[in-house]
Amino acid sequence: MSLIHPTAIIDSGAELDSDVTVGPYSFIGTGVKIGSGTVIGSHVVIKGPTAIGKENRIYQFSSIGEDPQDKKYAAEITRLEIGDRNTIREFSSLHRGTKQDQSLTKIGSDNLFMAYTHVAHDCVIGDHVIMANGASLAGHVQLHSHAILGGFTLVHQFTKIGQYSFAAMGSAITQDIPPFVMVGGKPTKPHGINSVGMERNGISAEDIRLIRKAYKMIYKMNLRLEDAIDQMEDLAGDSKELSAMVNFLRSVSRGILR
Repeated sequence: MSLIHPTAIIDSGAELDSDVTVGPYSFIGTGVKIGSGTVIGSHVVIKGPTAIGKENRIYQFSSIGEDPQDKKYAAEITRLEIGDRNTIREFSSLHRGTKQDQSLTKIGSDNLFMAYTHVAHDCVIGDHVIMANGASLAGHVQLHSHAILGGFTLVHQFTKIGQYSFAAMGSAITQDIPPFVMVGGKPTKPHGINSVGMERNGISAEDIRLIRKAYKMIYKMNLRLEDAIDQMEDLAGDSKELSAMVNFLRSVSRGILR
């Protein structure tokens, strides 16, 4: 039995692995490549150039690889790349990049995009990320691996969100969030470290202790950020987690949420 429903429209310029499933009334355009084991639901629109890896699950009414929502966009050739084993739920939208950045929106593997999530042009997303229902990224956002965005979280353009960070429901994120930090409330503020997420992912108790101490340096000791970073670097030693936090803070350009 064919894995492509007879009502689906597959452009001759699309490349689908032989075991890709495509549901009723879906459209797959030219320049789209889809890897083995990926399942496309009904009424899904995928436009290219878009590359989708293996064993992804894309649910009904999603829009993948559409033109960026940027008034400067003038039909240049830009791309969307999606890794493996991602789950993209109903009515999600993931857009291609713009030439003003790297002409690429890039998404890693093992991520969960719940219903009505939006990933704008030129975003870069790592692995094992969760975006809950209605969470939205503006353009040029970096969302690092294992980060979690609660429902209806909004992220300002050009913002960086560090690994293992956690944003509570309805957060409005306008500046960078360091790795491991939890934020929430109105206005959105830091509220400690994501120790539960760290424990669940096998980060050691000693590294969690160091991250908690670093959090106090940033948020509780009235230090200038530059001085806090210097003290964190001295503290880091062999801790790759704390070193990652230091490297993130040294790359900040918009300032951090404090």
